[in-house]
Amino acid sequence: MPETPPQDVQHQHEVELGPSDAHGEEGYDSGLDDGASRRSSLTSLRSSIFEFYEENGRTYHSMSAGKYFMPNDALTWHLLDLQHHLFRLTFDDQICLSPKKDGAKRVLDLGTGSGIWCIDYADQHPEAEVIGVDLSPVQPDFMPPNCSFEIDDVEKDWTWSKSFDFIFSRFMTGSFADNASIVRKVYDQLEPGGYFEAQDMALPIGCDDGTFTEGSDLWVWMTWLIKAMEAMHRPLSAAQNWKSMMEEAGFEDVVEYIYKWPTNGWPRDPKYKRLGQWALYDMDPVLEAAILAPLTRALGWSQEEALLLAANARKVLRDPKVHAYWPIHVVYGRKPFSSKPK
Repeated sequence: MPETPPQDVQHQHEVELGPSDAHGEEGYDSGLDDGASRRSSLTSLRSSIFEFYEENGRTYHSMSAGKYFMPNDALTWHLLDLQHHLFRLTFDDQICLSPKKDGAKRVLDLGTGSGIWCIDYADQHPEAEVIGVDLSPVQPDFMPPNCSFEIDDVEKDWTWSKSFDFIFSRFMTGSFADNASIVRKVYDQLEPGGYFEAQDMALPIGCDDGTFTEGSDLWVWMTWLIKAMEAMHRPLSAAQNWKSMMEEAGFEDVVEYIYKWPTNGWPRDPKYKRLGQWALYDMDPVLEAAILAPLTRALGWSQEEALLLAANARKVLRDPKVHAYWPIHVVYGRKPFSSKPK
């Protein structure tokens, strides 16, 4: 990545839509009518997963349609790649902080998005088997041999037959109706001594000097987003609660770090100024993407009303006189080596 955000970026992670033929038809009895029927049903299922639906001019996932509030178009996945770069800047080129940053055997990434974290981890640790799971099949076709992607809804029953020694998630606030149940699933799927790490953005937006006020358009944007997500029964409160939820589930040695991503390049410190420049480049289009579905689905707003709210908030986001920041929570914990009564 360059030192500062580019003026224009080509989106290179577009995926050709269509059912995958990676598994072929081996194992099906082509001579039987019921075999043909099963192949037809499987093809139909694959096709339906790849047929994204359009809403407010953006595309969204078709599996468990309506659950996730962010679009799944090329711009959105490009923004996730930018967020990955922001985390590397924050962590001095690391991509995670738990002891599993030094390696693992079997890794699961919940809500993998563009798949960039999985690919990076698999490249860094060729001995690890790395699996990314998401509602949308938008991951690249080319990946390290020890990396694979699955399309599934992790709010449903988990069907992995083997345990993992590292489970990871990033920016999943607002994704789940019951975050604590996800933590319990993670706990049960980890082998003894395995780690769970969650990286997330918290709301409300922070400010330490009073330049970001409750009357500003960015504050209004944030307030309406929180209300809409609560109406969708997917509250934006995971980041602040990962630590307590992990401890309640039985994790030990739970560690929490809180970082600050400036809303633009307002800081004087070179590292934070650079972080702010990249954060602005990433979050500027997120203001629109994040608000469209929640406001129109849950609160009955029109697309035009939601776009106007985002446009007004964007002016505050770009204002260097407003010294605001996005709180970033990183929490990890270890499953005990031996079972203990909870």
